[in-house]
Amino acid sequence: MPDHDDATRPGAPGPDDAPVSFSEQFRAAVANTGIARVAPGETPSGRALLGAVGGVRGLAESVLPGFAFLVVWAITKELVPSVLIPVAIGVVFVVVRLLQRQSVVMSFAGILGVAVSAGLALITGRAESNFIPGILINAVWLVGLLVSLAVRWPLIGLVVGFLLPAADDGSHVHWRDDPAKRRVLTVATWIWVGLFALRLAVEVPLYLTTQVELLAGLKLILGVPLYAAVLWVTWLLVRTVFVRRDDAPAV
Repeated sequence: MPDHDDATRPGAPGPDDAPVSFSEQFRAAVANTGIARVAPGETPSGRALLGAVGGVRGLAESVLPGFAFLVVWAITKELVPSVLIPVAIGVVFVVVRLLQRQSVVMSFAGILGVAVSAGLALITGRAESNFIPGILINAVWLVGLLVSLAVRWPLIGLVVGFLLPAADDGSHVHWRDDPAKRRVLTVATWIWVGLFALRLAVEVPLYLTTQVELLAGLKLILGVPLYAAVLWVTWLLVRTVFVRRDDAPAV
């Protein structure tokens, strides 16, 4: 749990405090990703997978707005209710979290995305514009992953490295010295490239041909279910080259 006393919180501004390094910031960001639910070498579980998608509530927050858009659009073909009802659902999730004094960071991020999508659709008057932000986000991730592979620093390797204890020199990239680990983490990164490439290959043609209902339905399938499947495969791959000390055979 975060410490609410800013005067004693590590990294809080102060006359004698050094600025938080990029390495520390990146490690903190990695710790909040879905892949961090299973430590490298640990056996993945259904509980960890559910936690990686935010639990039952997180799953509902991710799926229900898109499902609501699909249902309302399929029934009414009316743009305004189709994009505003998902926003209302997102607001309800945020309010419930506030009333229960729970973190609303992810809920706010989700409703922001839904609101931006709704705004674009209302401004353009086209239902398919609701999917532009998602397409752009997938494109950015795809480019980022490909760049990391091109420079031989696979992104999944960087993420996994920061989930491991630092080496003697304080770095988190000692996996690069092991050809087997580097190869597996490169393959894992290519799998994530496949996820984002598949989404774009499916969604962009449907967007261009204004097949809104099909686009909305396939977006749901290519969302959390595909993400969960790729995450599980990533965990299994990583486990093949990172063995936890308590899993090692006794001598």
